[in-house]
Amino acid sequence: MSTFTGRRFSPPPATTRSSRGAGPSTSIRSSPRFRIVTGVREILLLASLWIVYSASRLVASDDLSSAQDRANDILDLERVLHLDIESWLNQAVAPVLQIAVPMSFWYSLLHYIVTPAVLAFLFFHRRTDYARARNAIVIGTAIGLVGYMLLPTAPPRLMDGGQYVDVLRETASYGWWSSHASAPAGLGHLTNELAAMPSLHVGWTVWVAWALWKHVGRVGRVLVVLYGLGTTFVVVATGNHWVLDAVAGAAVVAAGIAAATHLAGRPPHHSWSST
Repeated sequence: MSTFTGRRFSPPPATTRSSRGAGPSTSIRSSPRFRIVTGVREILLLASLWIVYSASRLVASDDLSSAQDRANDILDLERVLHLDIESWLNQAVAPVLQIAVPMSFWYSLLHYIVTPAVLAFLFFHRRTDYARARNAIVIGTAIGLVGYMLLPTAPPRLMDGGQYVDVLRETASYGWWSSHASAPAGLGHLTNELAAMPSLHVGWTVWVAWALWKHVGRVGRVLVVLYGLGTTFVVVATGNHWVLDAVAGAAVVAAGIAAATHLAGRPPHHSWSST
């Protein structure tokens, strides 16, 4: 299987293989040393991509006024579509500390844990699906970064008028984050607070559901769907994203899945079939 594309190749004819079973290449690939080297390479690759991700957010425009104008355009469209629930939802849950604090932990923590955990599961237990899944999240995230670079958009919490409560700011004393989104205290200057469109928080939950769908049973499928719905609720209720940001996040990751599936030479619908 190609490391990058995930495309499967046919084995050589039986006459070229040893009569004693798998050849030296198979033995090498199944050896602990090979798996360790491959694992380290993947970690370095994903770490490099994370550095690029963070750096690209820093070079995006920080013009708040223009970002607010784009946010108002999104809100106008949501009003036409009757999706403008951000203010109502935010005002309803922000004052309830028992809801606001768990939401803040969810927003600032889960995507850093669940996404790598799913990648690790696929790498160690479902290697035939790993390359395609890795490519899907990389491509989807890259598309999202292009959006951050070209169309910086203010989240609800940075809009004028005091209509939206910054839930993470209000609950900062309960966690490690500061008043700058979910960045640890003292590192707020390393974040791009105008990276609302698309919501990769939501996009990555779509990827998690897709990556695990055929590997889990009914309960697992219910949990990954709830994870996606819960994250969508959290990013909107905390004042960090518009509803259409969540829709766009799902769309860019879906595009990444389609592109990775094409690279792997598999029909997209196969990824959702059960085992």
